[in-house]
Amino acid sequence: MTTNPCAAGPPRGHVNELGGPVAGPVVQARDVQGGVHFHGARHTVPVPRQLPTAGLLVNRADALADLGRGRPGDGAVVVSGPAGIGKTAVALHWAHGNLAHYPDGQLFVDLQGHSAAGPVLPGEALGRFLRALGVPDDGVPVELAERAALFRSLAAARRLLVVLDDAYSAAQVGPLLPGTAGSAAVVTSRWRLAGLVVRGARGVQLGPLGRDAALELLGAALGAERVAPELGMAERLVEQCERSPLALRIAAARLATRPGRSLAALVRDLAHERRRLAVLSAQDAEDDVTIRAALTLSYRNLPEPVRYLYRTLGAYPGVTFDGRTVAALAGVPLPEAEDGLDLLAEANLLDDLPGGRYRFHNLVRLHARELAEDEPEAVHRAAVRRLAEWAVVAALAASRAIAPYRRLADPGFRTPDPPEFADAAEALAWLDEEFGNLRPLARRALECGLHRQTWLLVDVSWPLFLHRGHHAERLDFDRTGLAAARADGDPVAEAKLLNRTGLALRALGRPDEAAADFTAALELWRRLGDTARVAGVRRRLGLLELDRGAVDAAADHFGAALDAYRAAGEDRRVALTLCDLGAALLKAGRAAAAVEPLTEAGRLLASESDPYNQARVLVLLGRAQADGPDPAAAAASVERGLAAMREIGSAIGEADALHVLGDLAHRDGRTDDARRHYTRAREILAGTGAPTRLLDERLTELGRD
Repeated sequence: MTTNPCAAGPPRGHVNELGGPVAGPVVQARDVQGGVHFHGARHTVPVPRQLPTAGLLVNRADALADLGRGRPGDGAVVVSGPAGIGKTAVALHWAHGNLAHYPDGQLFVDLQGHSAAGPVLPGEALGRFLRALGVPDDGVPVELAERAALFRSLAAARRLLVVLDDAYSAAQVGPLLPGTAGSAAVVTSRWRLAGLVVRGARGVQLGPLGRDAALELLGAALGAERVAPELGMAERLVEQCERSPLALRIAAARLATRPGRSLAALVRDLAHERRRLAVLSAQDAEDDVTIRAALTLSYRNLPEPVRYLYRTLGAYPGVTFDGRTVAALAGVPLPEAEDGLDLLAEANLLDDLPGGRYRFHNLVRLHARELAEDEPEAVHRAAVRRLAEWAVVAALAASRAIAPYRRLADPGFRTPDPPEFADAAEALAWLDEEFGNLRPLARRALECGLHRQTWLLVDVSWPLFLHRGHHAERLDFDRTGLAAARADGDPVAEAKLLNRTGLALRALGRPDEAAADFTAALELWRRLGDTARVAGVRRRLGLLELDRGAVDAAADHFGAALDAYRAAGEDRRVALTLCDLGAALLKAGRAAAAVEPLTEAGRLLASESDPYNQARVLVLLGRAQADGPDPAAAAASVERGLAAMREIGSAIGEADALHVLGDLAHRDGRTDDARRHYTRAREILAGTGAPTRLLDERLTELGRD
């Protein structure tokens, strides 16, 4: 309102004019005396209370304590873990329990990182937050950076708790963090969000529930009256569900909607691995909530090269794997395989283990296998072939490091990135680690008709059993190789594998079956005209006779083998047979007579790269010399043999040496030392699956003394 004193014409008093943009009411007054005060309508800034109900949580005290270490205003905490593991429940339980620390409000958004609808954009989430904090629609900036800056400005004067559920990436989360000292953010994600952790966020990793907690959750969801009468079945059920809260809730829902159905019936359904994902499903009005659906969404969020690795690993026959294994299986360069495994672990689709190894949780493995089964059979076979040939080359390298004296031909496979071993101990450790994967790989290769690859894999893995035992598993492995050799029509391979199965059967205390396989191998070698191999089988038959106590018959076999090896100039094999002959003489009570062949064996082996048999001679020679003029020197020989066995990592050899030391101590009346040696030897043998009868007898005898 203005007065225009310069208007043309006679004076007309006051003129009211209103110009320019006007916001709000206009008040006209004739005369105003004193000060003027304007009061707008009172505007109350809302306090957002957006947290959903927390739901049931069982025994996550450690995770809640980890979350509690950062309050209040200690930046972001990332709660990560596989699908259905209870991340949201943990975050919400902690948040509801700490409302007093954040009196100015709690913001919550489901970022839909693994939703079929796609993830929520950070700008959209910020718009929701700003409106919740009182910013009108026309006051919300358009640009993401401006929205984030305004949010931080508003948070600076408040103590807020922000819960960001189901995040997809650090880039999605970053703009949503309040970034002020009085506020805090809790993020849940199937990804570990290493990008946030690098910038100062703390990580809380959730794994499966403990057994008791899983049973408690099942009882709470289903009712204790259903669980208690079938507690044994309930224990099996929680393991089939891998103690996953989501899987357990689904299982409970299936049982709750079928009151007459027993837990045992559901356990039987879940026992069929190919049906397990289908059984673990539940329908409601809005969603198809299944383990399969959760995993499929995680899978779809992966880049295509990593999805290919995931599908290919679905066909992997083993349990654990590393980058080299996966590179061979998938036919990709090693760096690509290692990067893909890192990403799968980051997405909590793999567990990463010490030593750069990985494994699937079983339900994830079943999902990957379902995807793999959609691939053509030719794709599967090619993957198994690549892996089997790589495993042959790797196991061959290990065998050469452990037993360089073995004459092993190059199989002609050209595979990338085989492992290299610094020494025998490292090679033996690799074979030991991989044996649980090599066995199912051999079976799968045989099923794929890869006969040569199968028996070669079994053949070159032999040093593992010399040092580690694993006799029952070895027999299964060797028989797989034998079947492959026969299918391949290779009589040399068949004879070699018959010899191997005979050795396994002898170690398991099944002499008649061992003799049958040795005899079959002997006939094949005779038909092939291989006199050195015939002599080798005669050695094995001599050892069987020695086990039976038929010392003379054993000596006949050893003598025949010695003659053949001497004629062929096979000094190392002469030495091994002399060791056997010395053992036979010791068993016959002729210790003095055993010294000569054992001494010659030691001399012949001195120039060989065979530390195992060099140590074996030391142990046998110490036993033979125990009754001689210098028992202390005899014990020292056994101690040197023991040290050598330990250095090369031979559990079987270590147990044998301890057994001898126990005998020497017992003879000298050192009962406590004898018991200690026998007990340790028994523990080692039991761990390898070898019979412990002789040691049990020694310990019983000590108990009577």
